[in-house]
Amino acid sequence: MGNTDGTGRGSPALVQSVDRAVSVLELLATHGELGITELAREMEVHKSTVSRLVSVLESRGLVEQLSERGKYAIGFGVVRLAGAVAGRMDLAKLGHPICQELAEELGETVNIAVSDDGAAINVSQERATAAIAAENWIGRRTPLHATSSGKILLTAMSPGQRERILSDPLPSYTPCTITDVDELLATIERAAKDGYAVSLEELEVGLHAVAVPVRGSHGSVIAALSASGPAYRLSRQRLRQIVPTMSAAAGELSAQLGYFAG
Repeated sequence: MGNTDGTGRGSPALVQSVDRAVSVLELLATHGELGITELAREMEVHKSTVSRLVSVLESRGLVEQLSERGKYAIGFGVVRLAGAVAGRMDLAKLGHPICQELAEELGETVNIAVSDDGAAINVSQERATAAIAAENWIGRRTPLHATSSGKILLTAMSPGQRERILSDPLPSYTPCTITDVDELLATIERAAKDGYAVSLEELEVGLHAVAVPVRGSHGSVIAALSASGPAYRLSRQRLRQIVPTMSAAAGELSAQLGYFAG
């Protein structure tokens, strides 16, 4: 691509521009409001450079001009971005004690995952004593099609979103991974109807998992609450048995996030 230097990194000029744009935002956050001349002086660059940076940031709503030919301040676009982060932080903070209680009750590893650019990313995890050797999944991106959480997150997407995500060949992680799109879509449809999804050795051999939806204030699925453990302990029958307990925990978390079932 034209914006790289051949190493996969951005060109020096592009990286410098991004760095300077971030500097503009940091200065405005610190001082509240500044003019082009003041920004240029603080950054030790020419006013024309700052003017170009501010123009781009303003077009994206990240800064705003307080009055015609006046000073600039942080725009509401930054609030929107911060809100997205805050939502995840609230979810992780509120979900942690629920994960702890559920892990203790079930004796399995419990995770909360959200959708992130075509993958599921885990924002909270609690491991039970019996699962002390389990991996730490926090911050890890996992495939939507091969995990119980991912299947729940797929139920929340529009057909167009799902089609876009599933348009590329689905990688196989084990002999049990569902790689046929039609079969996967049928599984997702069933999960939406049943209120839970399972993964039976689809991501790792010997690992079973079940997930239920967590809903936001408007009732849409915003996360998945899952329990995972060894197949010999989390049998198909036990997976179904623990769904009511998990659904109750997910309902409690959903209520804390502002959702109340009618």
